[in-house]
Amino acid sequence: MPRAGTSANGRPRPATIRDVAERAGVSVATVSRILSGTYPSAPTTRGRVLRAVRELDYVANARARGLAGGQAKSVAIVVNSVISPHYAHVAQGVQDEAAREGRLCLVGTTGGDADRELATVQLMREEHAEAVILVGNIVVDDAYHERMAGYARALAAAGSQLVLCGRPPLGPDVPAIVVEYDNTAGAHAVTSHLLSAGHERILFLGRRAGYTTPDSRVAGYRAALAAYRVPHDPGLEVDGRMDRQEGYRMMRARLDEGPRDFTAVFACNDLIAAGARQALREQGLRIPDDISLAGFDDLPSAADIDLTTVHVPHEELGRTAVRLALHSETPGTVQHVMLGTHIVVRDSVRRRDVLSA
Repeated sequence: MPRAGTSANGRPRPATIRDVAERAGVSVATVSRILSGTYPSAPTTRGRVLRAVRELDYVANARARGLAGGQAKSVAIVVNSVISPHYAHVAQGVQDEAAREGRLCLVGTTGGDADRELATVQLMREEHAEAVILVGNIVVDDAYHERMAGYARALAAAGSQLVLCGRPPLGPDVPAIVVEYDNTAGAHAVTSHLLSAGHERILFLGRRAGYTTPDSRVAGYRAALAAYRVPHDPGLEVDGRMDRQEGYRMMRARLDEGPRDFTAVFACNDLIAAGARQALREQGLRIPDDISLAGFDDLPSAADIDLTTVHVPHEELGRTAVRLALHSETPGTVQHVMLGTHIVVRDSVRRRDVLSA
């Protein structure tokens, strides 16, 4: 008969709960209850079990614990990418609040692929995560609604909770918690700041029709123009993705078109602003002396380049998502929370009447 940790052919194998029970001299049921925290064992018994766990390097099977009725002690966050500063700060908020609540934090990435997202959500459900928090800019269409409704109902049936973070609500019939921030008001505020400084030709970089985040920010930009009675010029809105390379590309393309017809730039996020700033500087244009520039998100790098921007409470988004999910009276509840944004004024905007250009 093979000894614990060795297979019949002599190769190493993972220790099992039976190995732990045999080493500690107790039943398998006793080991299971001690490890799940549901057994009021004598200190000596508990000590023997935990010593056997250490000696055998035993790792409990999370799926087996879930099937046995053990309480899940984790929350999951699923993002498009872990290298995006926006997602990283939201994830940090989830991690911080999960730790405060005594939960582990599971992280999954999708690369924006719907099939990969489905597989990740299914995995988190099998791991009995108490909440699955989805973060990311998306296209809201019928397929998206159908997919999210399926996630929400499947998770609720398993005693878990779907949380949409930074995404719009799905409606009263879908059991999901929504935590978002006010993109439109933030964009309205920063555009108004540029307008109040005398800028009427404001270039918007990062329009992407159909995507929730750019759509809501361009809506705030247009609303501010209307409030100041400045005619809306579609030619001042440039399409592009929300990354630094795109910011550089969009600005270079615009400058290459001919004479500059704008005095200020509102970049859809700080990464776009950083790329645009590089392109402007390569052409000998100074910020704010020649061009005023504003962004959105208030990432740490925004302070490094003295960028006027809109503060997004990234970490509070994550913390709020965890709090709401773990303290809902029943899984599968419908809740909607909107967090505020505010403008952070730095030295990248100058009044138009003192611009050198």
